[in-house]
Amino acid sequence: MGTIRKRRNKNTIRYQAVVRLKNHPTISKTFHRKSHANQWIKEKEIQIENGVLNYSTASSKQTLGNVLTRYLKEITPRKKSPEIETIKIKRLMTEPVAKIQFSNLKPEHIIEFRNNRLKKVSGGTTLKDLSLLSHAIEIGIKEWGLHLSRNPVRQIKKPKQNPPRDRRFKTGEEDCILLACNASQNPYFKSLVILAIETAMRRGELLSLEWENINLDSLIAYLPTTKNGDSRTVPLSTRAIEILNNIPVHISGKVFPISETALRGQWRRTIKKAGIKNLRLHDLRHEATSRFFEKRLNIMEVLAIREHKDLKMLKRYTHLKAEDLAFKPG
Repeated sequence: MGTIRKRRNKNTIRYQAVVRLKNHPTISKTFHRKSHANQWIKEKEIQIENGVLNYSTASSKQTLGNVLTRYLKEITPRKKSPEIETIKIKRLMTEPVAKIQFSNLKPEHIIEFRNNRLKKVSGGTTLKDLSLLSHAIEIGIKEWGLHLSRNPVRQIKKPKQNPPRDRRFKTGEEDCILLACNASQNPYFKSLVILAIETAMRRGELLSLEWENINLDSLIAYLPTTKNGDSRTVPLSTRAIEILNNIPVHISGKVFPISETALRGQWRRTIKKAGIKNLRLHDLRHEATSRFFEKRLNIMEVLAIREHKDLKMLKRYTHLKAEDLAFKPG
């Protein structure tokens, strides 16, 4: 009836005690010691046998909004981009679905949320919202002992993913952006934009980049942790080296001591000042990758630079022309 799950988070090991009984809500609690988890299970089993276990606890009256609040406090700070997720969760907490009692959540509540979001944002953004909701609900069930028979997010049809963006610089846009960057009071912003164009690094990778991981002599930047969880080494172009040689060194050790929120705001102001439409900061990664192929790097070399698990993500960059193939040797 009672089981213990060993859970590891970085260097910390915890033990989740779970008690299940047919026709009763599943209850659980997490402990630092396995012996304490065993003791708790025994106590709950005795209470169940004697019919004195009270299921009408405060946790059973939690709303989804309460769960999101706890998630924001305990889970979000451990994420790679806590600032952005904080904004997303706070917005989710204003949605009608957040007022629903957690134990009463049903697929129809999530469907209503999904449909309302699709009227305002793209399918891709809605998918990210649903993924965040789903994870918060899973944590509530598995980690915090909240009663819900099934995760309702997993029971609904998901919207289609947006097609990948292929936005590149139009004639003169790069010069306009860099000129507009000069208006920024942040001494690191323009350098970050140029390095993004030169290296195809993600926003989070640029913001986490540290001087101790840059070797200007070997022309490389080492990224110990990336989005996919792996480390990788990024080659630095002549232009990238020139930029890095002229960046003021910050006491924090970060190459770009800028917050994600500040960076997003600065980018919006810059492209508005430059008079450019529909260009995201992440589009610079696509621009950089396209330039790699234009420099005749082969697909495996680009794969290593961009850190993809397979070739599918790079397929859209290989716009081979018949006239180019005709003049290849062999």
